Amino acid sequence: MPLKQKTLKKEVVFHGKSLFIGQDVVVRLIPASPNTGIIFRRTDLPGMPSISAKTEQVRDATRCTKVVEGEHSVQTIEHFMAAVRASEIDNLIVDISGPEMPIFDGSSQPFMQMIDEAGLVEQAEGKDLYVLDQPFSWSQGDTYLIALPAEEYRISYTLHYPQSPYLRSQYYSCVVKPDIFRTEIAPCRTFTLYQEIAPLIEKGLLKNAALDCGVVIDGEKVLNPEGVRFPDEMVRHKILDIIGDFALLGCTFNAHLIAIKTGHAANHTVAKELRKFLRKK
Repeated sequence: MPLKQKTLKKEVVFHGKSLFIGQDVVVRLIPASPNTGIIFRRTDLPGMPSISAKTEQVRDATRCTKVVEGEHSVQTIEHFMAAVRASEIDNLIVDISGPEMPIFDGSSQPFMQMIDEAGLVEQAEGKDLYVLDQPFSWSQGDTYLIALPAEEYRISYTLHYPQSPYLRSQYYSCVVKPDIFRTEIAPCRTFTLYQEIAPLIEKGLLKNAALDCGVVIDGEKVLNPEGVRFPDEMVRHKILDIIGDFALLGCTFNAHLIAIKTGHAANHTVAKELRKFLRKK
């Protein structure tokens, strides 16, 4: 059956506090017409300037994914974009009253719940499926990302934190499908080592640092009272980040992505290169 583009059945509104800026923002998800793509609109600014959720618009991906259009930007969009991609949404207007998406619990689960609340609808326009022409690899130091031709969209990730007696190494692999994402990936929260986050808090670069915004690891233990949601929650969250970052390619594609120690910057670097190797099926 030909693939059809999708959008939401109805609008949904939510609000929450952002992680880095610490600002309360209101977000409205609005169904959009075919071939619109995912568009952010800054409702707090004159003229409600639009910012496309595209790989080409990524400017800063040090600790989160940030898209920029002229002088305006929206950051920390990766968890939301992962939910959008996993839900197979093609067209959406995202009205936001500030420069950063809410962090919620540091996972994609709240966004999935809101998408489920709104529901999805198929649109009249079809959408193309892209496939990988040939294997592609990228590396920088001990960071690697390999893309292999495949009949499905699969991500395999190896996390390696030798400096953390709790984390050490973790590996996970899964196919990116709505039901799998909803149960195995969406609940997995962002994480950090305490010694890495403490300087950011002291410098005022993380204004909403709280244990209900992600997992904090100190030595051999997790500081969150409830512990982890999966023994390998951290590597699963890395897969979540890849889904969100590669969603900015703005197309549906099949490939097997094999990543070792990648972060947002590496993900977007590879996504830009990967586009050259994708073709319509």
